[in-house]
Amino acid sequence: MGLSFFKNTLLLFVMFCFSCGSGMKDKNDSNEELVIHETVELKDTSAVGTEAPGDIIVGADRFDLYVPLLEGKNVGIVANQTSIVTQINEKLDNMHLAQGMENAHLVDALVAKKIAIKSVFAPEHGFRGTADAGEIVKDGVDTKTGLPIISLYGKNKKPSKDQLAGIDIMVFDIQDVGARFYTYISSLHYVMEACAEKGIPVLILDRPNPNGHYIDGPILDMKHKSFVGMHPVPVVHGMTVGEYAQMINGRGWLTNGIKCDINVVKMENYNHQTAYSLPIKPSPNLPNDMAINLYPSLCFFEGTIVSAGRGTEQQFQIFGAPSLPSEFFPYTFTPQANEGAKYPKFKGELCNGLDLRATKKLKRLNLAWLIEAYVGYGKKPDFFTDFFTTLAGTTQLQKQIEQGYTYNEIRKTWLRGLDEYDKMRTPYLLYE
Repeated sequence: MGLSFFKNTLLLFVMFCFSCGSGMKDKNDSNEELVIHETVELKDTSAVGTEAPGDIIVGADRFDLYVPLLEGKNVGIVANQTSIVTQINEKLDNMHLAQGMENAHLVDALVAKKIAIKSVFAPEHGFRGTADAGEIVKDGVDTKTGLPIISLYGKNKKPSKDQLAGIDIMVFDIQDVGARFYTYISSLHYVMEACAEKGIPVLILDRPNPNGHYIDGPILDMKHKSFVGMHPVPVVHGMTVGEYAQMINGRGWLTNGIKCDINVVKMENYNHQTAYSLPIKPSPNLPNDMAINLYPSLCFFEGTIVSAGRGTEQQFQIFGAPSLPSEFFPYTFTPQANEGAKYPKFKGELCNGLDLRATKKLKRLNLAWLIEAYVGYGKKPDFFTDFFTTLAGTTQLQKQIEQGYTYNEIRKTWLRGLDEYDKMRTPYLLYE
């Protein structure tokens, strides 16, 4: 027992030193140096929107390309708080300036342009984006416009025939963050499927993928298909919503291989390496650029005993648990109920963990933190929950960690699948 404790302590110490800045070389991975904290630093992590988006023009701002397609039609729109526009008419512009607002909501802009919006469909977190992850969002009425709001989360993930009655065209404008388990692309799937069954075309207003500069992670085993993983893609898929919609169609992933009539309004001046700081946080627990970049790596903690910072102001930038040893996990925090986390893990309990806010921008998933926490946690059979396999999309990752695989050894098992996926997605890419 004493020898085992010594070995685990030594391993944890080595891994902790590694995660704090050293690199690891993998001679079998194209002779490329494998560095956990890689390359470009985020310019400012204090809030979403601090880095200017430059001259990128998102699909929603290209009114001249799509408003004519909506005129004279009854329009449904899938939107949330990220569905904003900057190129708006004078009346709406003056109204928002008077209210001290820099941007207008797409729904408000289209109403001002006399577009007949019939219904607003809201994904996870709701139309205004304040609901907890996993919280049931109820149907309602938008107090600003009086439009009916139909929830696409909870039991009603797919629009029903009755909910689509009278709609001539559906608009989809949601900011994604490029992770398989971020549920907006699952909502996209169900919207496309429902509209295809009714013969309703879908107009997709494309937006940048802030994690679109890489692909990584295990490919989903379809035996573990769920709302947080519906397609055989890696954890980080590297596509915009418009590109992803084309892949859903092209690969025949809708029920019975049905095709949806989609039209993607492309962005201008965007490619997959373009840095983009989101002007609006995409969900309550992704408050800034750092959280968005770390989210694909830290979301694995949602399937463990460890907290990923929900209930703090550093969501997905820290992790910890009361039972992690403070000598190796010196950062402390105490989760409390807040926006987006009414009942956070370890509410009111002091957690020991790591503060990751000095991390450079990731170009690959970082599993070192997950492995460190597993090694440091005393009751290893209790570390993983059933939800971990759902998030990972495979049983293999948990087994590999439990068997002591290193990050490099685990990643080597992904490479063939990632190469096949990269070739599969190529025909559907709209940007370099």
